[in-house]
Amino acid sequence: MKPLYVVKVGSATLDRGAIHAELAGLVRRGARVLLVAGGAVGIERHYGAIGRPMPELRLANGDAVRYCPPEEMPHLVDAYEKVTLPAVEEGLRALGLTVFTAVAARGGLVTGTANRPLKAVSATGKATVVRDHRAGTPDEVDTVRLTALLDAYDVVCLSPPVRDRDGGSPLNVDADVLAAALSNALDADHLRLVTGTAGLLTDPRVPGSTLRHAHRGEAAAYAGGRMRQKVRAAELALDGAADVAITGPHTMADPDGWTRFWRTEAPAPDLELLGRAVAIPSVSGDEHELAAYLRQWCAERGIDAEIDEAGNLVATRGTGGRRLLLLGHLDTVPHRWPSEWRDGELHGRGSVDAKGSLVNFLEVLAAAEIPADGQLRVVGAVEEEISSSKGAFHARDHYPADAVVIGEPSGSHKLTLGYFGLFKLRVTASVSSGHSAGMDAVSAPDALIRTLEEIRGAVLKEASDALSAVIDIHCAAGRETQSATGILNFRIPPLADLDALRRAALAQAGPGVAIEVLRATPGHAGGRTGPLVKAFTRAFGQAGIRPTHVVKKGTSDMNTLATTWRDVPMVAYGPGDSTLDHTDVERIGAEDHRTARAVLAQAVARWFALTEGSRS
Repeated sequence: MKPLYVVKVGSATLDRGAIHAELAGLVRRGARVLLVAGGAVGIERHYGAIGRPMPELRLANGDAVRYCPPEEMPHLVDAYEKVTLPAVEEGLRALGLTVFTAVAARGGLVTGTANRPLKAVSATGKATVVRDHRAGTPDEVDTVRLTALLDAYDVVCLSPPVRDRDGGSPLNVDADVLAAALSNALDADHLRLVTGTAGLLTDPRVPGSTLRHAHRGEAAAYAGGRMRQKVRAAELALDGAADVAITGPHTMADPDGWTRFWRTEAPAPDLELLGRAVAIPSVSGDEHELAAYLRQWCAERGIDAEIDEAGNLVATRGTGGRRLLLLGHLDTVPHRWPSEWRDGELHGRGSVDAKGSLVNFLEVLAAAEIPADGQLRVVGAVEEEISSSKGAFHARDHYPADAVVIGEPSGSHKLTLGYFGLFKLRVTASVSSGHSAGMDAVSAPDALIRTLEEIRGAVLKEASDALSAVIDIHCAAGRETQSATGILNFRIPPLADLDALRRAALAQAGPGVAIEVLRATPGHAGGRTGPLVKAFTRAFGQAGIRPTHVVKKGTSDMNTLATTWRDVPMVAYGPGDSTLDHTDVERIGAEDHRTARAVLAQAVARWFALTEGSRS
């Protein structure tokens, strides 16, 4: 599933036009985009064009709001449908995007509940109760139809008002609050509330006084006027799993103009980066926001960091010839939920696999003493959790190293010396169409199952320790043939002969059976000698730990590097219980994280000490 951005943009920002290019950039990155358009400028223009005065109410606190009795609502809808939304569509179509626009009330895309009567002040200063003000709160979203629209168009743009659940005329709603409601209902990955200032300013008189980070309840003290609704919307969105930011001025592009909202507060400052990294969704293919946040974190500490052409985060200290690479990954498997610190544990997708490891890498990088002839580099790779391993292949070909630590969880007391490899096949069996109850009839699924078992048997003769599983299967039927396709996945031991496995598997092809090798990554396992393992051994000893050394049945980016890095020592190390990987109870303990960070810091220092003089 493509990541979903919900972006609220006011009409003043839309008028500037630059935001259109930023939205197009999100689409080019593969995102779905739901734009929520504010309409203050468009409403003013429409009322001016029709020569109608725009009614206002003065509230008891001195604020003025647009008065929306039932007779005004058709004009408000016209302002969006005749001014604001056509301008949005024109601007985005000019960039080659397909666009769907509508007020949210149309067809009940969003439904709301009317607010209670409003206390106002009359022109004579007398307190009055206004009962016909058509304002409300969005509380029901047609997620089925909106999801279909998001799949069909590059950008879907909605605006107020929303349908009244009690059947009255449409309800005007705050566009920021509408964006928050849509973000929560659609399980958005990212919510951006774009404003005309550099985020939320702690002092409105100082343009650069941006409040960079806020937890629930902290930002309201700095919000006045329209910004109060943005803060309200941002905090409403914290009930979902999206990462939330107020951005500006009139842009999403400059992180120095962001106020980020965090739903959970770390129990101690040294756990802050871990909590924030887990809070930013980064399902495979959607790693950019996490990479950008971590790049900014590095820049604030004087660390040279960039996002490379593959999308990897690359942070480096030192330019010497003794090169130690710490290779983690940014991405997670799908199915997120709001992250939370609870009883000394951080619950959230990616906490174990493997943001805990990556965060430790960066914090060790920031604190390490790098010798003049040394280089310490951290790479946060993309797409580790899917078959492409795009980030690791790019790292393999562009960031040579003398030793590597892979960031994967085994717990702070274990050192992983290697991994099984991966041998993945696509197998398709095709048969002539016919009734499955016919004499000696063999269906396509029957033929596929038989072939899969034959392949399993042939591969296991070559590598008896291999583990196998069918991880996907689907069928298709045409007029003349029917077919069944399965993905057969093998985990193969480090010494397995991949060429022999390939020959054994492909030999099972025959009439009606096609076999394709999708992935053939060798296993890798190193010994317990050499400077890298010695560095960890001594680091464990200093921490009073008697470590366990393991070769894991899974696979990692270590295997990707090992396809060409034949003589480079590699281990994997990271906090977290790997049995929680990919589960809905994924969580990491603060003390395990801290212990692993301390061991890693010592191991890095000792590796540089043990290899001193090994290169000119």
